[in-house]
Amino acid sequence: MDHNVSLITTIAAGFGLALILGFVAVRLKLPALVGYLLAGVLIGPATPGFVADVGIAAQLSEIGVMLLMFGVGLHFSLDDLLAVKRIALPGAVLQMSLATVLGMGMAWWWDWSPGAGLVFGLSLSCASTVVLIKALEARGILETMNGRIAVGWLVVEDIVTVLVLVLLPALAGILGGTVASARSAAPLWQTIALTLLQVGAFIALMLMVGRRVLPWMLSQVAATGSRELFTLSVVAAAIGIAFGSAQLFGVSFALGAFFAGMVMRESEFSHRAAEESLPLRDAFSVLFFVSVGMLFDPAVLVQEPVRVLAVVAIIIIGKSIAAMALVLAFRYPLNTALTVAASLSQIGEFSFILAGLGQSLGLLPVEGMSLVLAGALISIALNPFVFAAVAPFSRWVLQRSELARQLERREDPFAELPVNTERKYLEGQVVLVGYGRVGRRIATALSERGIPYVVAEQNRERVEQLRKNGVAAVSGNAADSAVLIQAHIAEAAMLVIATPDSVGVRQMAETARALNPGIEVVLRTHSEDESQLLRNERVGTVFFGEEELAKGMTHHVLQRFAPASPT
Repeated sequence: MDHNVSLITTIAAGFGLALILGFVAVRLKLPALVGYLLAGVLIGPATPGFVADVGIAAQLSEIGVMLLMFGVGLHFSLDDLLAVKRIALPGAVLQMSLATVLGMGMAWWWDWSPGAGLVFGLSLSCASTVVLIKALEARGILETMNGRIAVGWLVVEDIVTVLVLVLLPALAGILGGTVASARSAAPLWQTIALTLLQVGAFIALMLMVGRRVLPWMLSQVAATGSRELFTLSVVAAAIGIAFGSAQLFGVSFALGAFFAGMVMRESEFSHRAAEESLPLRDAFSVLFFVSVGMLFDPAVLVQEPVRVLAVVAIIIIGKSIAAMALVLAFRYPLNTALTVAASLSQIGEFSFILAGLGQSLGLLPVEGMSLVLAGALISIALNPFVFAAVAPFSRWVLQRSELARQLERREDPFAELPVNTERKYLEGQVVLVGYGRVGRRIATALSERGIPYVVAEQNRERVEQLRKNGVAAVSGNAADSAVLIQAHIAEAAMLVIATPDSVGVRQMAETARALNPGIEVVLRTHSEDESQLLRNERVGTVFFGEEELAKGMTHHVLQRFAPASPT
């Protein structure tokens, strides 16, 4: 039997070396992904010894991207995407434009052609959604408002990049490319119209047809009682729709898988689908980082150290400052600006695709591809440290700068209750923090029983809609005492924290008790360890999701089999 099988050797070498170096990285207090990247460098063609199959590794990493984006879609509804459109859409377009200009300026300084500068700048402008999701999940902020803004921002970037990938061959001749493209023969307006039509058709199909078919399919498979079939259906839907979207509509694998997950979220089995696909997502996402490392040639660090530093500076510093300025310009608080800035301080999969296409069209020199790969590897490795620096930097600057404190407390027309608010909402009311899936259910129950409540929510668009519906609501992060004060926490009967963000829970509870010592605090958590810790610290009455579900089911079962009372 021939054991020299490139697929098996690539998987075995990739997983094995990633495990060893990832373990070493964690023991050295470094992120595990640093070890994964180094594993890719060691088995790549630029280093001596065993060389894995780069093509196969790239395809395996694409599966990881599909599954990961599918998982994101399962937790990111259409409402979440529309809720951040006012900042994500203009913010992503402007930030990509500014980053592209920075890259073009650097290329002009190096005497590259305008076409090379454009491709180079575009390659540096688009961040990796895969890296972002990993960073947000590691910090438990994926489902927070800041996390949704960052994900929505990068989804818009992905859509823009898809358009660029389709238009670039048509523009190659104008930009000075040396390789003709079959698609460049068509008029530019026709290419743009066709691209927009394809993307629009895919999104419309997923929202109108997929939104009904996928949840129905999942329920039919679940009814069989076969766990294997259920897992297979989830994976087949993620990869099949991603592949189909690319073949039929010209949409990227990542974007296709994201929309597949987003419409499957309508199913009652969406949480089970997320859990079943989690092991595969984790395994193949490791191969994504390994494949990035395999493309990197360490020689560029010795041959062009200054240019590498310039590229890294644009990615980590230039893009971050531009993103932070844009978020602040849209009148969002400083903590949101810092989170989005950290999210964009890296580049990834789309950067490689753009640079590779530019090189094949004769626009980007070989050196440009090497610099993009170097920038990607270094920025991905440093991104966890950038995220880790957000909280301490925020505390440091807020303690020392009045301007920073003003930026954190942005003037917001929805940050205060209207002067004509009824008195029943100002004393003895429930202050409800968060108006997501859990918060909405609590609010509905309170309304049905005539219990007055005030909602504190970070999403200003959601607060605006609540006000239109006659609900008392204030905008802002309830971890900030000013927000709870505006919700009249001092006279409230109860504080209910329904947000999944566990980072500021203690601060909310402490602020509430400082202003209202007798207030009752009720909160939720997704983690068993976190729930136990919060109970030990007597933060409030803690509800842990799985525990409460088990209690409810047990109560129902016991009532069903309870002995009949004697007559």
